[in-house]
Amino acid sequence: MEVLKAPKPGFNFENCKRNAFLASEGFKPPKTTKTGTTICAAIFKEGVVMAADTRSTGGDMVADKNCEKLHKMAPNMFCAGAGTAADCDKTTKTIASQLELHRLNTGRQVPVAACSRLIKQMLFRYQGYIGTYLLVGGVDRTGPHLYEIAAHGSTSKLPFACMGSGTLPAMSVLEMGWKPEMEEEDAKQLVRHAIRAGIFNDMGSGSNVDVVVIKANDNVQLFRGFDEANVKGERKQKYKYAKGTTEVLTESVRKINLADRIGYTITSEEVRSVEKMETS
Repeated sequence: MEVLKAPKPGFNFENCKRNAFLASEGFKPPKTTKTGTTICAAIFKEGVVMAADTRSTGGDMVADKNCEKLHKMAPNMFCAGAGTAADCDKTTKTIASQLELHRLNTGRQVPVAACSRLIKQMLFRYQGYIGTYLLVGGVDRTGPHLYEIAAHGSTSKLPFACMGSGTLPAMSVLEMGWKPEMEEEDAKQLVRHAIRAGIFNDMGSGSNVDVVVIKANDNVQLFRGFDEANVKGERKQKYKYAKGTTEVLTESVRKINLADRIGYTITSEEVRSVEKMETS
């Protein structure tokens, strides 16, 4: 009698040797889908505001124009992810389930520091091989908190932060505009301008701007499509041309005899001139 066993939790690297063998034989693997991201967050007077663009890339191709990079971790906290898309999704879902169990077991609101601790302990075990770069923000009984977590497990607690391929232009906006005790609307516009800077100065970032506002007592507002940075232009004229607009100088007609073999045989060829058309 065969007993079915539950799969092991966490990431599975059993196919690494197979992939290495295929690569040595000249097989080209598909390109990994990455977020190619600009994400940022800032603390304001009443809570935390986080923002992200919505473009994901596979190499030099746009894989998804409306990718969701703001992940709900708990009723009082969200997470913005950059790096490999699959790793971000798996990591956030795994930690979110642990946080929910923690909340149900204790009957209390989960501290933001607990989420940061769980994520960095998991990522440190894999020594950076999980391509996940996260911003964790939320509000608990001690106030608003914002953590920056790198793929190898290092963390920083900051008043504002940004990550991803569009970090430099976004950080320039945050450093210029952030100030302590900001109002909510000012903070939303600040992160909006930071993401727009990343979109217009980084090829890996694009499409729309998503924003989430987190305040006390599990008060969370998620704005999908908060701003559309790259607005598609409207066609100004109709580009339909009448028949005969482009003059045909000569016309060539070939009679082709299709045989059973690959290719074809030309049996005759005739070239005749074409009368000029009136295009005025």
